[in-house]
Amino acid sequence: MLLAALSKAARLSSPTKYLLFSSTRRLTSQLTRRPSRTFFFSTPPPPKPTPSRILSQTRFFSSAPPPAPPLPILTPKSVGAWLMVSSTLVFAIVVVGGVTRLTESGLSITEWRPITGILPPLTHDQWTAEFEKYKATPEFKLLNSSITLDDFKFIFSMEWGHRLLGRVLGIAFVGPLIYFAARRKISLPLFLNLFGLGTLIGAQGLLGWYMVQSGLEDAILTTPGAVPRVSQYRLAAHLGLALALYAGMFGAGMAAIKDWKFAKGAPWSGVVGKGGKGSVQGVLMNPAVRSFKRNAWALTGLVFLTALSGAFVAGLDAGLLYNEFPLMGGRLAPPADELFSPDYAKNADKSDLWWRNIFENPTTVQFNHRVLATTTYFATLGLLAQSLRPALKATLPPLTHLATKLAFGMANIQVLLGISTLLYLVPVPLAAAHQAGSVMLLSAMMHVLVTLRRPGLAARVWRKVNLGGAPAKRRKY
Repeated sequence: MLLAALSKAARLSSPTKYLLFSSTRRLTSQLTRRPSRTFFFSTPPPPKPTPSRILSQTRFFSSAPPPAPPLPILTPKSVGAWLMVSSTLVFAIVVVGGVTRLTESGLSITEWRPITGILPPLTHDQWTAEFEKYKATPEFKLLNSSITLDDFKFIFSMEWGHRLLGRVLGIAFVGPLIYFAARRKISLPLFLNLFGLGTLIGAQGLLGWYMVQSGLEDAILTTPGAVPRVSQYRLAAHLGLALALYAGMFGAGMAAIKDWKFAKGAPWSGVVGKGGKGSVQGVLMNPAVRSFKRNAWALTGLVFLTALSGAFVAGLDAGLLYNEFPLMGGRLAPPADELFSPDYAKNADKSDLWWRNIFENPTTVQFNHRVLATTTYFATLGLLAQSLRPALKATLPPLTHLATKLAFGMANIQVLLGISTLLYLVPVPLAAAHQAGSVMLLSAMMHVLVTLRRPGLAARVWRKVNLGGAPAKRRKY
């Protein structure tokens, strides 16, 4: 074989011999310089895989425990407390806003300065300058032409306090939101939801100024019978957005606190069952419970709608009409020609007769609010009666029973406040309490819904870990 190789090499051309010789020399020098290195061609080929070898390797790798899956982010209780404080600030803004409207203070500040407007006038000259701006408004010319500088200071302070609370809410919400997001205390979906609420805070400020502008228009001076006040449509939108903000913060805060307690081992809504029909899933899938939850959702929407109708009553001063209850002018409902007066239609063919009377006729607006409030009260009574049926009495969570009773109790208080406000010609303390009561009733109904909420995925996973599951790593988004 060696002679054959030599003879074959001898037949090669000179360039080929040179390349072969050079390659062999370089390889030899590398082997002599670094004998400890192993090259790919010096290792034996891998053994041919066989079923027994594959099974033995599988058994070897499966003997080690798999890596622990990362745990989802569990929202801490501090986030829930922060959201509850934020919702309390919104509640205060709604009440102060109602007092501002009742004292006719909302049009006292004629400019919208989000930054520089934080400070009120501090000197006599500054107060005089603001008073001169107010004197140019339709409200001063038609209603308040006799007020003094001291009277102006009062109404200015009411509106300034209302706007200041809005600024405080923005700082108190956005600042902690950035902190909790930076510290990975909240999940990405929750952050996006809360970011949306923060955006609504800014939109609420813009909407508030848009509402005030409607009461500063000079066209009011030339419109026969016009009263210098804000548009009832914009007022209802302003209140509706405030209630939506409150509901979002209150609901998220309650859910975060309850999820935290559930993850730490607390029973869900007072339910102590561990499986079957006594488990969370078993309760929520019960047809009777699902029907009750649908009714609770519908009633919550009705409470929200009734509160919005109250904004139209306030915007049109409709509470100063028919100060009696339950009758209106000695009958259950005013005459039809008064409820749908053609005087409020603006189209030549009267095609807008119905909807303009519903939203612009003070008599119709008050009648609608009475009907909605009465319907809300009896619907709350009906929900309580449903919870006491035998099929639900033993199935609903204990906290749901308690929350339903509290909601009905709040409905009674709200009805008494509404009737008292009407009978006593809308005094400021009663009217403000009535507006606060609408928010409290909405809170009570949201509490009913939260007690029927399934714990979040993070809370369920952490509960298994805390009650004896395998440890796992915490996930960071």
